[in-house]
Amino acid sequence: YTREEVARHRTPGDRVWVTHGTEVFDVTDFVELHPGGPEKLLLAAGGALEPFWALYAVHSQPHVLELLREYKVGELSPEEAAPSPAATEDPFAGDPPRHPALRVNSLKPFNAEPPPELLTQSFLTPNELFFTRNHLPVPAVDPASYRLRVEGPGGRALSLSLAELRGRFPKHELTATLQCAGNRRSEMSSVRPVKGLAWDIGAISTARWGGARLRDVLLHAGFGDKAPEGEWHVCFEGLDTDASGTPYGASIPFERAISAEADVLLAYEMNGQELPRDHGFPVRVLVPGVVGARSVKWLRSVAVSPRESPSHWQQNDYKGFCPSVDWDTVDFRTAPAIQELPVQSAITEPRPGAAVPAGELTVKGYAWSGGGREVVRVSGERRGRAAGVRGTAGKSGWDRWEKQRGRGWAWALWELQAPVAAGARLDIVCKAVDRSYNVQPDTVGPIWNLRGVLSNAWHRVTVTVT
Repeated sequence: YTREEVARHRTPGDRVWVTHGTEVFDVTDFVELHPGGPEKLLLAAGGALEPFWALYAVHSQPHVLELLREYKVGELSPEEAAPSPAATEDPFAGDPPRHPALRVNSLKPFNAEPPPELLTQSFLTPNELFFTRNHLPVPAVDPASYRLRVEGPGGRALSLSLAELRGRFPKHELTATLQCAGNRRSEMSSVRPVKGLAWDIGAISTARWGGARLRDVLLHAGFGDKAPEGEWHVCFEGLDTDASGTPYGASIPFERAISAEADVLLAYEMNGQELPRDHGFPVRVLVPGVVGARSVKWLRSVAVSPRESPSHWQQNDYKGFCPSVDWDTVDFRTAPAIQELPVQSAITEPRPGAAVPAGELTVKGYAWSGGGREVVRVSGERRGRAAGVRGTAGKSGWDRWEKQRGRGWAWALWELQAPVAAGARLDIVCKAVDRSYNVQPDTVGPIWNLRGVLSNAWHRVTVTVT
């Protein structure tokens, strides 16, 4: 068979086919028997199993392959080979390969999120499934020749190689969640159209980051613990550029950059590995508790400045407005750039519109708040009754938070079991409360804005019970 023929078999109605190596398998009759649930297996339908098997070590056991071979229906044609991208003038032709499970919101530049049913499978998001938010083509960076420039007023400047960044400064590690400002934008679009990528609930992920503290590098470059008089900023520029050579840029207040408690990193590791290309190799900024747009990837410069970054993405994007502001009246100069994000939660399982079996229903999701304000409660409603939800130590990662108050950089994964009766239609709702008792608004309408950012209303999922 050709890969094109295999790709036609993606649903039980058309039969579910997959490949492993050069072999082709019809696994339709195994879909309902899959230990991880049918929806997990269907993610690979019509394509290769290897990218999905690599995520879970259980698949490397011999009996799994023996079981798979019971469903073999043929071989791939000898002429079939993994397609190699042709050399073109396309500025995105050099982008890295991506995991097929990612749900793509745009190809050029590449923006994608993990499917919800995989998002909360583990406390740390696998690098391959971490949501990707690119604004420009992914740069190809030679780590041997890489230099990071640190500069400020008065001619102060420092140039660091990757080896110097690793060797001169103590390595600091922390677990932190990153969230795009547009996470859950699709819910705002259902109220009124907005401009931006149609993110579902997956523009959020969590990793264990390693790198040098930005504070240590700034002090080494001669900047003091306190900013000069006035409002000062630390501006970042990436190596990713548009056709005119203009790079992506952003900034954060100097006080956050220099603070030992803010844990801002110049990160070169992600989940114990070097940064993947899509996530900023060889060095990125990691600003925990702050919108992902400020954690600039492929970092080429750090500059202490009396002004915010002049970048388009700092001045004319990633800002929130009231519902009455439209594109005819908007003035981006009147709103502050988004920094800390509001409290957030969402249901990852079951999915909207699902038909679930009667008996005990398991509901899963995540909760997180910006600024290090850890989530203290997640609650919801099932048929109008309050249903308390909390993380399970050792299972959800609730017990793996950074313990210091005000430095709860990572999300909580929560889970609830509840009995459900056949024939019911369930409206499942979740909402989170953080340590400052900030709570999610109940509806989208009052927080709607023309860019569709900061979408954090109660999350709702409707299912039927069979």
